[in-house]
Parts: sequence; structure tokens; C-alpha cells
Amino acid sequence: MNTTKDIQFIDNKAAQTKPDYYMEITVDLARVLKSWKNSLYSFEWLNSDGKIKPLCDLSPPEQAKRQEVEDALKTARPLERPVLGIGLQDNVEIGSGRAIVLTLAANGWTHIPVHIPKSCESDFKPFHA
Repeated sequence: MNTTKDIQFIDNKAAQTKPDYYMEITVDLARVLKSWKNSLYSFEWLNSDGKIKPLCDLSPPEQAKRQEVEDALKTARPLERPVLGIGLQDNVEIGSGRAIVLTLAANGWTHIPVHIPKSCESDFKPFHA
């Protein structure tokens, strides 16, 4: 099992720009993905059964994003904490760092630190690791 100790996470640029707006939490990736599969954008990365598509099934732009994260993992480069929010249908949305969230999940990570809007803190209680 991979853990966040294997990766150095740095603040997302959005959180650096508005530090009073965002907070950091650690989320359970399985719960996040279960919710995110209801997103309008999930089809780009998830099969109809909610499982992450293999690299070869992603579109070329998404393949490049995933490969960039894979390369960062291999070379121990820091990754930006993704930014998550709650969508109109009360599901998790990935505002920034989608390739990071999904590549780490595909590689066996079970939880990661993310940024969320402070106003969504109570909405994210079910997703805490």
C-alpha cells in the first residue's frame, strides 16, 4: 500500500492565492471516487462501473496528464494538492489536480491531502480519511 509519506505535496496555486478561502484535509480516495463518478466529467477517466480507465483508454490529452503524474512519482517530484469542491448535484468535483487524484488512486493510494473551500468543510466530513 502506498502512503502519503511516499510523496511530497505542495500547496496548490489556487490555495496560495487565496489562503483564507481554502483549508487542507486528508480524504479517503475510495469515497471521493464513488461520489465523483456522478460528475459530468468522470467519463473521461472512469468506466461505467466507476473504475479508473487504464492509460491506453484515456484520451491523448488525459494520457499526457497521467503520464506527467506517473513521471513525478518515479522521480519523487512534489505534487500539488488537488482542489476539491461540492458540485450542483452534491457530489465531489475535482477543481484542480484531477490527474493527480486519479493517478494516485490507480496506483493504490488510499488517501491524500487536498484543499477544499472552508465553506464546504461540513460537506466533506463523509470523505475524511
